[in-house]
Amino acid sequence: MRIAQVAPLYESVPPQRYGGTERVVSYLTEELVRLGHEVTLFASGDSVTRARLVAPCPHALWQDAECRDTLPHHLRLMERVFRDVSAFDLIHFHTDYVHWPFVRRHPWPSVTTLHGRLHPPDLQGLVMEYVNLPLVSISDSQREPLPTANWRATIYHGLPPELYRYHARPGDYLLFLGRLSPEKRVDRAVTIARCADLPLKVAAKIYPEERAYFQEHVAPLLRSARSFVEFLGEVGGSDKEALLGGARALLFPIDWPEPFGLVMIEAMACGTPVIAWRNGSVPEVITDGVTGYIVDTLDEAVQAVRAVDHLSRHACREVFEARFTAARMARDYLGVYRQVLEDRRWTPAFPMGHAARNGRHPQARPQALAVH
Repeated sequence: MRIAQVAPLYESVPPQRYGGTERVVSYLTEELVRLGHEVTLFASGDSVTRARLVAPCPHALWQDAECRDTLPHHLRLMERVFRDVSAFDLIHFHTDYVHWPFVRRHPWPSVTTLHGRLHPPDLQGLVMEYVNLPLVSISDSQREPLPTANWRATIYHGLPPELYRYHARPGDYLLFLGRLSPEKRVDRAVTIARCADLPLKVAAKIYPEERAYFQEHVAPLLRSARSFVEFLGEVGGSDKEALLGGARALLFPIDWPEPFGLVMIEAMACGTPVIAWRNGSVPEVITDGVTGYIVDTLDEAVQAVRAVDHLSRHACREVFEARFTAARMARDYLGVYRQVLEDRRWTPAFPMGHAARNGRHPQARPQALAVH
């Protein structure tokens, strides 16, 4: 199958450090190539892939000091994608909604994975305007705010099994890994570690728009807890694996409906259990009492830390291999691709457009599609 993967341009594919969406796009792209598909990746020029790379900009935008506005670059990205859609059997977008007007005007089989939180006051009208576009959610929780959208599947993220090694014997510290944003609740992690009398390592990226929050709220907290909290900043590569694999548990004390939470399955791949708040996708990803504990209060979280040694790290790795590999993710997406291509009722996103109102429906289905 000839597949286009269209990534956002904020980070390279894969990202050098933080960047969940771009990381998932990389894992999916490389697995599809491994399976023998002809894949074209639209991404920043510093991306690394075995697919054919088409780069509308030379560097990841968030790493480019000259970039002040990311929208023009993404519009140019869409112009490159839609220059000749007949080169692909299907186009898979990971770029939120910016491509939807292009799909309407250049109709071609496509799938859109929405990676972020869905806010109905902003999105309800837009989703209804493009009601025929096939969408994929990354958790069932993510789609709850917009249940009537054209959801074709929920497909959980997956990682290459060889990316993280299994660590049978952990160290004696807790780990917080992620962004230092208010909804990630690093303050909860500090409180849990203090009450459990365990050291806490904090490995986190600080985005420019969150710098003020960090300086005002997080930095004083870390200074006051410096006797048992070690702040490492942003960590990637082998250092990230060592941190995850060496932790007694990963703390995921989120205060918002996170659509997935890639770090949870990264921890499980290392054999590290997760202690997570009952929010968003957490109950779909964590098997309570097997790969970690799902909690609702600080007291429950502290109790979970004290009980975490009763969990099997080997079981965490087994669940990862059964549910969250890149191969499983690619198979699931191929199923959706075939569903879209085989759907004879497929029409472009003109639910109430001029053609539909005039009784005419554009017939844009390709005449020949190579579906393997």
